[in-house]
Amino acid sequence: MSLKAKISLVTTRINSTLLVQLPPRLTVVEAVSFREYFQTWVEAPGLTKIILDFGQTTIIDSSGVGSLISNHKSAQAKNIQLVFWSVHPQVNLAFSLVGLDKIFHIETNTEAIVPTATRKVEQRPPLTHASVRSPMKRAIDIVGAIVGLSITAVIFVPIAIAIKLESPGPILFSQIRCGWMGRRFRIWKFRSMVTNAEALKATITNQASGAFFKNDNDPRITRVGRFLRKTSLDELPQFWNVLQGDMSLVGTRPPTPDELEKYEVSNWQRLDVKPGLSGEWQVNGRSKIRNFEDVIELDLRYQNNWSLLYDLKLIFKTIFVILNKDSGAV
Repeated sequence: MSLKAKISLVTTRINSTLLVQLPPRLTVVEAVSFREYFQTWVEAPGLTKIILDFGQTTIIDSSGVGSLISNHKSAQAKNIQLVFWSVHPQVNLAFSLVGLDKIFHIETNTEAIVPTATRKVEQRPPLTHASVRSPMKRAIDIVGAIVGLSITAVIFVPIAIAIKLESPGPILFSQIRCGWMGRRFRIWKFRSMVTNAEALKATITNQASGAFFKNDNDPRITRVGRFLRKTSLDELPQFWNVLQGDMSLVGTRPPTPDELEKYEVSNWQRLDVKPGLSGEWQVNGRSKIRNFEDVIELDLRYQNNWSLLYDLKLIFKTIFVILNKDSGAV
């Protein structure tokens, strides 16, 4: 089905309240259409409350989550109360995994399925990509992370000394990124920029088009940092993120929260998988990519082609790219 295909939503307005019955699935196709409808609803005169009835909705993905976040902000901007009814346990689990159960106004006394002493509600993970559910992929991640952290421990001291000699400040750099389903986590790298790099970002020209940042001659990068990026040594501490389960050895590039703010609903598809230390973007000229749509295309290619064998191929390709003197991030 095309992303442009419109879905039908049953709505009922009573005075200043609009009741919306959501479909059984809230995935990318439904989410794009839902977002478009919502923009017209919040512009309706005299509307003060919108109730989203999740009674039939049992399947949600990252695009569905993205549409709800976007619509929640639109409602707040118009001073319209947004209330969730009859949230299925599986959908509520998706909300809780990314902390949205504390942000959304979910009325718990309208649960569609109420557990009893004789009936248990199965708490399945939200529908997502097969790679996230694969225990073998997770096992490979754990083994790879342990090996990677061992290598990091061996070369930590010389890298730390080099960073300190050129630019006094912390050895490691941390930043909040968004992972699977938009879940936020703290990523770790060897510091490759000056200590006030984040404050200076607004003064640097963005050479990329869309929801990510790129500048080939970024003056915030130190000489040591440029070498670390060229060799991808700056990313070694991310093996800790892999060991924790926030990242995978192979996946997609994790966006920053401000990048996520610029996403269209359909762009959230790239968050159906865990972010990775490597991926299609790493082995297909990441330093040359300028268009965000190209990033999306690579991410969706990975999702469509994913298998354990495909992951292994990308890992070996990554090693080759790193060893190639003309590769690396800048």
